[in-house]
Parts: sequence; C-alpha cells; structure tokens
Amino acid sequence: MTTTCRAGCGACCIAPSISPCPALPAGKAAGVRCPHLTDDIRCALFGRPERPAVCGGLRPGPEMCGDSAEEALATLSRWERETAPR
Repeated sequence: MTTTCRAGCGACCIAPSISPCPALPAGKAAGVRCPHLTDDIRCALFGRPERPAVCGGLRPGPEMCGDSAEEALATLSRWERETAPR
C-alpha cells in the first residue's frame, strides 16, 4: 500500500544523506534540510531532470512515513544510521 506525501512533512528531504550530484555538488549530510526544500516543505526540483535519483526513488508508504511527520523523520533517521558506512 502506498500513500501520498503528507503535507508539511519533508522527512525524506531531511533525514537521508545525498551523494554529490549536479543539483547538490557537495552532497547533503544526513539530518540536514535539503537546500531545495521550499519554505512550504515542497521539493523545488520535483519533476525536473536535476532532481537526485535517490529522491525520485523514495516512495511514500506506511513503513517509511508512519502516522506523522515526526515518526517518518525518526524512521528515516534510523534507516540512515543503520545503512551508513562504518
């Protein structure tokens, strides 16, 4: 089951790290708000070719998003820690 993005959430634009790419030449550290996240918590690159592939691969769903933005941020942050290189 998939859902739609929760308005005002943005957890998937904050929790994960993003490797360097044309839209983010220096990449993005985990836990840091993406510079392309607008003030109203929307992706300024959505639907554009320069949007990082990792972002396009994220699909909202109960396992990732939970019941709130806080739960989504906690889940994604945990996944980031669990998959980070050691």
